[in-house]
Amino acid sequence: AHVNARGNRYQGGPARLPVHDDNVPWKTPLPDYKPETYEAPILKTQPVWADIPTAIAAFKWHTLDGKTDRRSHEGQYDIDNATGLPLNPRGRTGLAGRGLLGKFGPNHAADPVVTRWARYSNGEILLDVRGLPVMEFVSIQRTDTGEWALPGGMVEPGDNISITCKKEFSEEAMNALEMPADEAAAVRAMLDKVFHNGAELYKGYVDDPRNTDNAWMETVAVHFHDETGKAFSKFQLKAGDDAKNVQWARYTPAIKLYASHTDFVRRAYDRLTTVRPHGLTPRI
Repeated sequence: AHVNARGNRYQGGPARLPVHDDNVPWKTPLPDYKPETYEAPILKTQPVWADIPTAIAAFKWHTLDGKTDRRSHEGQYDIDNATGLPLNPRGRTGLAGRGLLGKFGPNHAADPVVTRWARYSNGEILLDVRGLPVMEFVSIQRTDTGEWALPGGMVEPGDNISITCKKEFSEEAMNALEMPADEAAAVRAMLDKVFHNGAELYKGYVDDPRNTDNAWMETVAVHFHDETGKAFSKFQLKAGDDAKNVQWARYTPAIKLYASHTDFVRRAYDRLTTVRPHGLTPRI
């Protein structure tokens, strides 16, 4: 069952109705379950990225509805007969409505996991006590919660996962939005090389604190590994857009990141180190 999506209080909003693990599944009868409905103030301004509530009856669930992708990586989700709204495929969250999310149902994102090997000053790869290479990954600190996370973001209408990964990384981890045109072009060229042939790590539901009973986050996490460690040598990481800090962080099993991002980074590490001779640098 999701955990982050059942936190005590919604970000900037009301307290969630407590939901015991046994009562999370919708198939479990809970006749007294009447959570508060919450929608963030920003949704009342009707931003272009948000659904229009009065048009719910016309929404085409489970399809590409115009430019809005209402398909879920989790498969078919249920629609509440009483409200006509989608029901979170992982169960009750203790809060109805959209919360901070723009779309009813799935809200699609992409999360790039950009990694390299930690190295000594002489260029040799740093090994841990097991003889395995130490992995570093690009991490940004979110401005909204202060938590460290991957530099991902929402998939905009017309964009695909690859475009979103490059766009969000350049904006959040390299501050490309404020770069001179020639410098931004160089960054894009570098990212085209780094982000070529990424490996999909995960596709599906995200245990995100913004999730509600009727709106939830889904993502595709893609791994991009800089084997030589030279791809970023001429470029400096610089926080921008929704990030207030950025760094190359070292992965350890104890690391804690926003939402499901810890799991995505662990998958990247396992991909590079599983079933490989200790002390050898894997080639991908």
